[in-house]
Amino acid sequence: MREPLSHALAPVQRLHFDGDAPARTDTDAVIAETAIALLYNGQPHAVMMATPADLDDFALGFALGEGVVGNASEFNLVDTVHHPDGIALHGAIPQARFDALDARRRGLAGRSGCGLCGVESIEAAMRPPPVVGATARITRRDVATALDLLASRQPLNDASGGVHAAAFFDPRTGTLVVREDVGRHNALDKLAGALARAGTDNTTGFLVITSRASYEMVHKAATCGIGLVVAISAPTDLAIRNADAAGLTLAAFARGEALNVYSHPHRLGG
Repeated sequence: MREPLSHALAPVQRLHFDGDAPARTDTDAVIAETAIALLYNGQPHAVMMATPADLDDFALGFALGEGVVGNASEFNLVDTVHHPDGIALHGAIPQARFDALDARRRGLAGRSGCGLCGVESIEAAMRPPPVVGATARITRRDVATALDLLASRQPLNDASGGVHAAAFFDPRTGTLVVREDVGRHNALDKLAGALARAGTDNTTGFLVITSRASYEMVHKAATCGIGLVVAISAPTDLAIRNADAAGLTLAAFARGEALNVYSHPHRLGG
């Protein structure tokens, strides 16, 4: 069961102006943004600016998406420590994985706008994506259904107006799993963790994101084995090239059944 999302919102005082009416002071709900430190076997690895919700999902999804571990069974969140300036997530991973991580010497300093900040070399950042083997065919009606469902299942964004969402839709069951965060890549990490913890077969559905389709979003989706990514906003050229290399279908500018397809259109039918 998911934890309550109330702590992901922070009440603040604001002075509100509306036309010629007298200004009034009231309370607004804004999305919480917190420094989240990720440690493996006691050693610091990354600090990401994220929304402090669904942290179990985030810890696992980040480890999977960054290649720290190969599957959910290799990761154990052993402690969550709250500090005055942030939250530390302590994960335990196999020694072989830790040794490989240490050899990579990755030093990420994350910000809510960037999922690759602080990577020490271009080669480390631009690692090739895994090839996606998903064969499920998705219809444009399936995409429209997922978009309609997602529009009504973003409670944090409804309250604050400042949150991205990542969702996985399975057309066979009509099930939509959604995670939200101030950072688009954090939302996807949380979703990946939730799917892994539930043992979901990611090849049967597709990903919908409320953000642009950037390189890291496509790479994380391919790492999860998802064959179709649908973005409400625009793609980048590197995202398209990454999707093409991964054998992943990338669609963007999705509005109902209208969308643009930029790579491997064979998965998407009428």
